Amino acid sequence: MTPPRESLHDRLSRAFAKGHARDIPDLLSDARFAADGRATPAAVLVAITDVPDDPQVILTQRPAAMRDHPGQVAFPGGKIDAGEDAVAAALREAEEELALPRECVRVIGTSDVYHTGTGFLVTPVVGIVPPGLPLVPNPHEVDEWFEAPLGLLLDPASWTANEVFWRGATRRYLEMDWQGFRIWGVTAAIIANLSRRISFDDLKPQLRSA
Repeated sequence: MTPPRESLHDRLSRAFAKGHARDIPDLLSDARFAADGRATPAAVLVAITDVPDDPQVILTQRPAAMRDHPGQVAFPGGKIDAGEDAVAAALREAEEELALPRECVRVIGTSDVYHTGTGFLVTPVVGIVPPGLPLVPNPHEVDEWFEAPLGLLLDPASWTANEVFWRGATRRYLEMDWQGFRIWGVTAAIIANLSRRISFDDLKPQLRSA
């Protein structure tokens, strides 16, 4: 008799714990570009769909009129309110932005804080969500949403490295075009840091084994 297949949540949880048990000193950060020492706590939800052989990541495109990171591709998320931790903030923001029910998210854990050049300390919260959720974008915060394959995002070969002169120094950044969406900046850096903790090559045999 074929043994029951282990869930994606359990496999990713194991890989997540293993990857975060070691020190990685050279993770990406834009702390040196943050003006006036601004450091506002924020959180984003890295929502991975529970599709064992082809998990996707839910991403949004921000409205062009927003003050911070207008028009950019982003994870659902925002500032951490008083009395919240990163997990609570990420779940609240995903619910506000996409009507993603917080009770549908099986949280795996929090990853490395990313210091943005605009002065946010962003904690990524990784979680598993059911596929096919009837998400509804809040027009004040989200122009549209889409999914991108987790394997593609975690593959360093998928990304192009570029440079720009910004705030008096050269800033390196990663970017990728996925079905017409430009994924770059903070979102790309958070993904790149996460790929240092979780290798999809390590996940594939587990995800596809019986």
